[in-house]
Amino acid sequence: MTNIIVAFARIEDARSIKNILVKNGFGVTAVCTSGAQALGYADEFHDGIVIAGYRLTDMLCVALKENLPGGFEMVVMASQRVLTDELGSGITGLAMPIKVHELVNTVDMLSQGIVRRRKKQREKPRVRDGKEAAIIEKAKQQLITGCHMTEEEAHRYLQKHSMDNGTNMVETAQMVLAMK
Repeated sequence: MTNIIVAFARIEDARSIKNILVKNGFGVTAVCTSGAQALGYADEFHDGIVIAGYRLTDMLCVALKENLPGGFEMVVMASQRVLTDELGSGITGLAMPIKVHELVNTVDMLSQGIVRRRKKQREKPRVRDGKEAAIIEKAKQQLITGCHMTEEEAHRYLQKHSMDNGTNMVETAQMVLAMK
C-alpha cells in the first residue's frame, strides 16, 4: 500500500479529497492543514504521495516538496495559472476545478511507480562492506582447505546453508568459522 498524505489549508478540502480517494480504493494515511504536519507524517515513512493545495497554513507547496524525503511524489491541486507559472520540477499538477477521474488516475500512476521502485530496491543485490566480505572469504578458505572444496563449491555451500537456516551469508560464514 502506498502512503498518501493529503494536505490543504482548509481541513474540509483535505477531507473531501480523502473521501474521493477512499471511495476509489486508496488508503489515506494522514490528513493535515500545514506543511509541518505533512513533513512530520512523511518522516515516518520511506515513500509515498503528498497531495496538497498550492498554499498551506505555514508554507507553499514548493517549500514542502523541497523538504520531503526523497521517496515521495507530490501532486499539487491549483489554478492553471499557478501550475504553469509557479511550480517547480518534480511536482505533478492538477488544474482546479478537479475532475475525479484525473485525480484517481494520477494517484494510481504515481502509486504504481512507487511500487516499481520498491520492487527494484528489493531486487538490487546487497553491497557488502569490506569486513563482511573478508569474513565470507575466510569461511570459504576454511571450507576449501578443511573440506577439500573448490571455491565455487564453498560459495554454494555458504549460500545453501544460509537459505536453509534463514540467515544471511555473513552469519553462516561466522558459524563455519566458529566450528574450527
